[in-house]
Amino acid sequence: MSKNTIFTFGKAQFSAFVGGMFDYAVMIFCTEVLKIYYAESIIISGLLGAMVNFSINRYWTFQNSETALKNQLLKFYLVVLGSIVLKSSGTYFITEYFVLDYKISRLIVDLFVSLGFNFTLQKYWVFKKESNERLQEV
Repeated sequence: MSKNTIFTFGKAQFSAFVGGMFDYAVMIFCTEVLKIYYAESIIISGLLGAMVNFSINRYWTFQNSETALKNQLLKFYLVVLGSIVLKSSGTYFITEYFVLDYKISRLIVDLFVSLGFNFTLQKYWVFKKESNERLQEV
């Protein structure tokens, strides 16, 4: 693994942490204050956290603002949908079957989804830099 990949991975984890903390706080607010069922709160918070994460990743982590925004947003949206499904269903499964607090279940699931799903797809698909020839076509 190259130094650049390790550095990018670190930046992506920082970005995921910032977006994740925002996401997690919104989930708790929706569940505890607004009394929305926790699995539904994860959907709401996931969409809002994704906006924060996308902005940080596009301009700082992967530094790819040359690729058309609509292309990145479409790909990112698909990754976010997958991520929300994994987080929501995983949190529900762990909470209900292992009788854990949803907040703890969510942290466990987030770790696996962030490292195994989100980072991989964002680095190699969403924010992958295209060759100069393809950029000029868009």
